[in-house]
Amino acid sequence: MTENVPAPSAPSPAPAPGTPRPRRRLGWVWAVLAVVVALAAGVFLGWGFGRSSATTTASTPNSTGAGTQEAGACDAVTVSNEVLPAVVTVSAAGSAGGGTGTGEIISSDGYIVTNNHVIAAAANGGKIAVLTSGGVDSPAQLVGRDPRSDLAVLKVTASSSLPTVPWGDSAKVVVGQPVVALGAPLGLSGTVTSGIVSALGRTVPVPGDNGQTAILANSIQTDASINPGNSGGALVDCTGDLIGINSAIATVPNSAGQSGGGSVGIGFAIPSDFAHSIVDQLIATGHVTYPYFGISVAPIPPAAAEKLKVSDGLYVISVVPGGPSAAAGLQEGDVITEIDGKPATDADTLVQTVMTTKAGQKVDVTYVRGGATKTTSVTLEMPPS
Repeated sequence: MTENVPAPSAPSPAPAPGTPRPRRRLGWVWAVLAVVVALAAGVFLGWGFGRSSATTTASTPNSTGAGTQEAGACDAVTVSNEVLPAVVTVSAAGSAGGGTGTGEIISSDGYIVTNNHVIAAAANGGKIAVLTSGGVDSPAQLVGRDPRSDLAVLKVTASSSLPTVPWGDSAKVVVGQPVVALGAPLGLSGTVTSGIVSALGRTVPVPGDNGQTAILANSIQTDASINPGNSGGALVDCTGDLIGINSAIATVPNSAGQSGGGSVGIGFAIPSDFAHSIVDQLIATGHVTYPYFGISVAPIPPAAAEKLKVSDGLYVISVVPGGPSAAAGLQEGDVITEIDGKPATDADTLVQTVMTTKAGQKVDVTYVRGGATKTTSVTLEMPPS
């Protein structure tokens, strides 16, 4: 998302031109829980469409092995001509406020992908509209949304086949390759910026619905200029294929310690491969179902960690009888220290694993019980209906 927020956050929707800016959306300023990149660089992130803050936890970047694309910059003129017709400005209004963001048409019959935080204010009885690059303004129906991943799908009715942005393969994205971002920063439709992929594998917690946390899992970091209103917009490669959904930005705090609100060259996009799987579920069922571990956990307090002789971890509060974790032998009182080789420092580690793992896949878990370190494999399952 693209909004202004302390620490990695998402670009939020920009207020509609000529209307007062709702405090709730573009005015968000959130405290950051875990800010690897932001604190190290003195940076704050901001959300995109209508929300501005959220901290991010940046995980270690993936390997930056040699890429197949040539170094340099994309031909932005060609990319713009091909992609802009399929990029729309999204306007949402409801009792909780409103604003504008961005979306991209991914099917010729009118399905559009955007960020959940762009349309959240209108999710319950509000109005959503989209404006095409050609100036056509149309009402849009909310097909489904997933606050956890900050993705949403809209649908417009069209009398003829619509231009689309083809899905790309985010698994082939490499650090350093040139990219182009398209959207409506600050409500300015049809804006194009270019840059490179500056890092991969960033895990960015951002504010979600009802005080919950959304997770931008394994997000793509880019220095292409992204600002509030770019949320939900397209990040494409030099062929014009969609490799990411722009969702969060970093901003530098001002002298009063508040988010500055502008781009500082650190933006985050949801990888297209992950987004595609979520979008398919939203179109098919209107909602997303993730597999589950079948446990409740909480970060272990320092005093308890010292007593149990662990540096950090997640304390297992309860285990669902007959669930995946119970079948793997985990018990109440265990302290999980690693999940799939990654330190289990907060509950977001568990959430990210669930979001990026399919039912039936095994997840290696390292835990401490009675002072002894043990390992097990948990086979994730779909939750009981």
